Amino acid sequence: MVKIHKILTGLALWGIISAGAVLCPVWAGAKTEKYTNTDFAMNTVVSETLYTTGKNLNPSVGELLKNTEENLLSWTEEDSQIAALNAAQGKTLEVSDELAGYLEKIQQLSVDSEGAFDPTIGKIIRLWDIGGENAGIPAQEELDKLLKETGYEKLELDGNKVTLKDGATLDLGAAGKGIGCDLVMDLLKNEKEVSGMILNLGGSSVMAYGEKPDQSDWRVAVKDPRDPEGEYLGAITLKGGEFLSTSGDYERYFMENGKRYHHILDPETGYPVWNGLTAVTVVCDSGIMADGLSTACFVLGKEKALPLLEKYGADALFADENHKVYLTEGMEERFELMKDTYKVQK
Repeated sequence: MVKIHKILTGLALWGIISAGAVLCPVWAGAKTEKYTNTDFAMNTVVSETLYTTGKNLNPSVGELLKNTEENLLSWTEEDSQIAALNAAQGKTLEVSDELAGYLEKIQQLSVDSEGAFDPTIGKIIRLWDIGGENAGIPAQEELDKLLKETGYEKLELDGNKVTLKDGATLDLGAAGKGIGCDLVMDLLKNEKEVSGMILNLGGSSVMAYGEKPDQSDWRVAVKDPRDPEGEYLGAITLKGGEFLSTSGDYERYFMENGKRYHHILDPETGYPVWNGLTAVTVVCDSGIMADGLSTACFVLGKEKALPLLEKYGADALFADENHKVYLTEGMEERFELMKDTYKVQK
């Protein structure tokens, strides 16, 4: 019998918070207010903590994320650009400058990771339906058929003109939350009254902007992938302008015959990645790259991922099924271990 596990992470990571304003100390000569809110967008819980001398922008942040999903990234919303590309049946379509820019970055990451990150495997993801009502191991013949319609090389870009060849479709789920974080960062940069914000999308994508009124560190809790609703594995310090993303085998999975079938798929085989890793957390200066790199690094495994991280100037944490934690040099300065059942490897 298939047992399905799906973890909704946002509230567990940040605690239950309610919308409201709290008076904070003086910042830059003006009284700063703290606004907190929880919302639902991009199919996950969104937690927002904003410091500003101006109005509460949390509702605007929520609307921005929802509009981005519905009009740009969703493969199910008929009016979204991604849905239009998928329905074009190989015909070339012209997309917005915004989407073209994201696709260019995604394609470059696919090349740099040698296909470990692949935006064309959405059909295979839906075949497995991990986290859905019909999760199960697909027939090999079905998997083989869909594998012929995947491969990042089937995505052709010519400026704003996009072509999907050989039955390929796009699914930007592995980069969408990061894109949302980037757009919120751009929004805040134009709001001079805002001194700081921490934005959390489902516990797996986090953006830190500016600073707190007391100038203390932004600290993000990292879940124990084998006890995600219990004590935290540790905490990571972020600077303003940095993004964090986590990919783990604990978020959506089912167990069959003692084996964990999770949602992070190997684009080459179409099966879940089984390389001993349970979670990868990446920190860098781009939301879309943090999101994409955490997936790519999980697929690649620790050793193969290190050159990719170096190329993108990113820090990373790797946790494995033996309760060992591996840190890149930059992550060593950020990470504090909080779970005594794990050990940081030197």
